[in-house]
Amino acid sequence: MTAALRILQYGVPADAVDEYIRIGESTAIAALNFFTRSIVATYEAVYLRSPNEADVARLLQEGEQRGFPGMLGSLDCMHWRWDKCPSAHADAYTGHYHKPTVRTCPAANYTINNHAYTMGYYLADGIYPRWATIVKTISQPQGAKRQLFARMQEACRKDVERAFGVLQARFNIVSVPARGWSDEDLYYIMKTCIILHNMIIEDERDIPENEHSAAQLETDTSNLGCQVSRDPNEEYAQFMLNRQRIRSVEAHNVIRNDLIEHLWSRAGELD
Repeated sequence: MTAALRILQYGVPADAVDEYIRIGESTAIAALNFFTRSIVATYEAVYLRSPNEADVARLLQEGEQRGFPGMLGSLDCMHWRWDKCPSAHADAYTGHYHKPTVRTCPAANYTINNHAYTMGYYLADGIYPRWATIVKTISQPQGAKRQLFARMQEACRKDVERAFGVLQARFNIVSVPARGWSDEDLYYIMKTCIILHNMIIEDERDIPENEHSAAQLETDTSNLGCQVSRDPNEEYAQFMLNRQRIRSVEAHNVIRNDLIEHLWSRAGELD
């Protein structure tokens, strides 16, 4: 464990720990691989879980305070494709990383510019698609309203970069060259760093003692079997409906325009 943690924290090559711990390079690599896979298998269901109702309520409250009702966080360059595997990205306010899912995320009810919404959104830059759950910046804003929106949206997005900077400072392996690690090894290394980071965030934040009990951990990490069916079912129909709602360009434009008006109306309060 000492070898694995030194490699993660300092980003040193595997053969560098031999001077301090006196174990060989191959043994250090085996120790790191065993450690990262054990951490992911044991704690992923808790520390990379989908947001629960308490998480969503906290994020919505913080987003409201910053002038963005309904905001759940920010998306930046550090992500995996949403349609292939769960994302791991930064919660812009606490530096807490989690993975969002379309079907299990609790509803977010809020109002912007007298329009009611039921899905939260993430702030993002211009490379992301125009979806209902993504509020992009305006690359060349025209007029005072749009300029204010772009300035505030980009300022909030800086938080995700600061959060990733904290992750790099704690685990230098994230910031150094890959040093020959395989794609699979890097996958587990990255997830391990995020899980350990989230453990630190949880320890530093006031959380009820019973929120992550041992019983919950055992329940969340149980490996339940998966049954495949080709018959139409209500869950799949609801998933496709949510997918269509999320990918709506019209909904994206509506919520961004509402945010432009909302920020302009309370510009004096945010100064």
